[in-house]
Amino acid sequence: MSKKAEYATGLDKFNRIGNAANAGFHAIFILLALICLVPVLVVLSISLSSEDSIRNDGYHLLPTALSGEAYQYIAEQGRMITRALGVSVLVTVVGTALGVLLTTSMGYVLSRPNYKLKGLLTWVVFIPMVFNGGLVSSYYINSNLLGLKDTVWALILPLAVSSFNVIICKTFFRSTIPDALIESAEIDGSSQLRIFFSIVLPISLPVLATIGLFLCFSYWNDWFQSMLYIDNQSLYSLQALLNSLMTNVDALAKNASSMGVSYAELVATMPKESARMAVAIVIVVPVAIAYPFFQKYFISGLTVGAVKG
Repeated sequence: MSKKAEYATGLDKFNRIGNAANAGFHAIFILLALICLVPVLVVLSISLSSEDSIRNDGYHLLPTALSGEAYQYIAEQGRMITRALGVSVLVTVVGTALGVLLTTSMGYVLSRPNYKLKGLLTWVVFIPMVFNGGLVSSYYINSNLLGLKDTVWALILPLAVSSFNVIICKTFFRSTIPDALIESAEIDGSSQLRIFFSIVLPISLPVLATIGLFLCFSYWNDWFQSMLYIDNQSLYSLQALLNSLMTNVDALAKNASSMGVSYAELVATMPKESARMAVAIVIVVPVAIAYPFFQKYFISGLTVGAVKG
């Protein structure tokens, strides 16, 4: 029997892909990759362009006049940016560690079939994923009831746990951790905490990496919590500070005519559009560097429960 006839029988005939279809899939994926990559290259090009070239020639994939004035302007704000970078790193590290611990522990408890309140608490976790109390109630609880305003905890606790992440952990633990493994540990006299930290977490790297990456992105890119809860600029995260910095540049530029001559000239020479794009590059680069190290576990965690067997 020829190879072609062999593939024409059984389920293989539904799984084979012809050369034309394979080329089509490659073209589609290349196109999607370009759709994702080209905007980043345009942003990088604008950040390396002079303000005059942007004003005269508009946006281009390659800069028409190279200039590092945007990055020089950001570097001149070194003290503020260094402090804000420290706040962002602290919030991201502490928030990610705390969020992973809380999320995985909740997901593990809800995944145990013999836990009596499993059904009730599953609904308690699921309902906020569809309906929430709104911004006003959240602000009142975090600011007045918990007293988090103008503290670094206001940047950490509101984002630490989400219903979506808890459901992912529950699904992973239920479909991956055998009940027999937990029962054998209980027979040996292990407590639930010992089982969770010594047995469950070491074999749950995919979901840990997935939840950790979700939380890391959320904390690193967040500026909204700073806008809501932080009035002290020394507690601004990097994103909040850079957003405020760009807003102030625009405000100064619009009111340059009411300032002194020297100050107005200084404001007029400040990079605006290129600095805005340089800010985006500064924020994106650390996450882009970290993502490849998490990609293997991230994909494994996302596909949990997608197939059975």
